Amino acid sequence: MLTVREPHGVTGHIIPWNYPMQIFGRSVGASLAAGNACVVKPAEDASLSLLRLAQIAAEVGFPAGAINVVTGYGYEAGAALCAHPGIDHISFTGSTVTGTAVSKAAAERHCPVTLELGGKSPQIVFADADLDEALPVLVNAIVQNCGQTCSAGSRLLVDRSIYEALLARLSQRFSELRAGPSTLDLDMGPLINQKQQRLVREFIREAEQAGITVAARGTVVAEAGSGGYFQEAVLFRDVPEGSRLAQQEVFGPVLAVMPFDDEAEAIRLANGTEFGLVAGVWTRDGARQMRLARKLRCGQVFINNYGAGGGVELPFGGVKASGYGREKGFEALLGFTTLKTIAIKHG
Repeated sequence: MLTVREPHGVTGHIIPWNYPMQIFGRSVGASLAAGNACVVKPAEDASLSLLRLAQIAAEVGFPAGAINVVTGYGYEAGAALCAHPGIDHISFTGSTVTGTAVSKAAAERHCPVTLELGGKSPQIVFADADLDEALPVLVNAIVQNCGQTCSAGSRLLVDRSIYEALLARLSQRFSELRAGPSTLDLDMGPLINQKQQRLVREFIREAEQAGITVAARGTVVAEAGSGGYFQEAVLFRDVPEGSRLAQQEVFGPVLAVMPFDDEAEAIRLANGTEFGLVAGVWTRDGARQMRLARKLRCGQVFINNYGAGGGVELPFGGVKASGYGREKGFEALLGFTTLKTIAIKHG
């Protein structure tokens, strides 16, 4: 008896707008390596880079039909891709709502799916953490790509004994953050479009109206003018665990901070959303590091660092509403193949 892995055949890839080339590489690259042909549907807001990649692939000698790009809106091109009988596996990265629609469409014809969806990823800072090392990472994890990252560290849980001290340092840093045109090389550029800007501002406005305290906010530089979708970074403190700001993905540079009194409460708060993508833990205690790594319900845990997805060698994906299946790492190749058992009777 032996087992062999075979390619699915033709895989469909629905790529979001926030990291189109990176997600194309980790998804399409693994699928091609496993022996599949690929049909790619880029986001309507970010199609050009993937069209160019497909063009380059043809120029350097990829077989005709190995990489195919179909542009269009999700409700048209994406829906057609999910329902097409010629697609044998679907890889989707995007929102939880759309991921549900993709999985339902695929289920109608028993097509396997890999879903990498949203996140509300916590970073947990204990009293024994190296705050000098942690501070720049905590800030970068929420302002990277203007917070438009599914694995952004958008919740910060802080040991109450160092809560005010860390908040003071965070507030100083947030007040210095500047957003503006990319030509100025500031901390952040624009959000993707007006719809996303309105969504982020709705979260901020709702939190302020609910009485949640703004500890600090950055600025949009005057050079930005009024024509771009710029958003200053905002730091909220004492965020109630049941609030929308603590529970839902903002997808913008907005950090929700809340205190905890002991390790058990930290774990409860960290696991207390529908998401489970990434978590960060900051402590020098080796036993605590491993306890939390095991008890946190998520796909990746970073100890005394935070990679927001990490390198291509690290399997990436989530649990709960953050999806299922893994991309990157050797596990990605397994996901883009199907296992066949061959039993031979000799003699």
